[in-house]
Amino acid sequence: MGTLAALLLNPSALVVMFTLGYVATCAIWPFKRCRRCKGAGSHRAPLIRAFRPCRPCGGNGYRLRMGRRVHNAWTRVRRDRRR
Repeated sequence: MGTLAALLLNPSALVVMFTLGYVATCAIWPFKRCRRCKGAGSHRAPLIRAFRPCRPCGGNGYRLRMGRRVHNAWTRVRRDRRR
């Protein structure tokens, strides 16, 4: 087996590659489309059938990724500790 194949079959290497890929994704694209409204910013109300602003995304259609939330919280804690 070649070194590339051995690296790809190693579970710890796969976890590291997945984590680095997710970190890069959070850095490049910090927002993702809202699941509830599918990026539209509004959805239909269940009873009246009127369009309402989406609560999870605040009506803008995008939500902050979980990894980016963790990064922002960690940065905030570090900044507050330095003061």
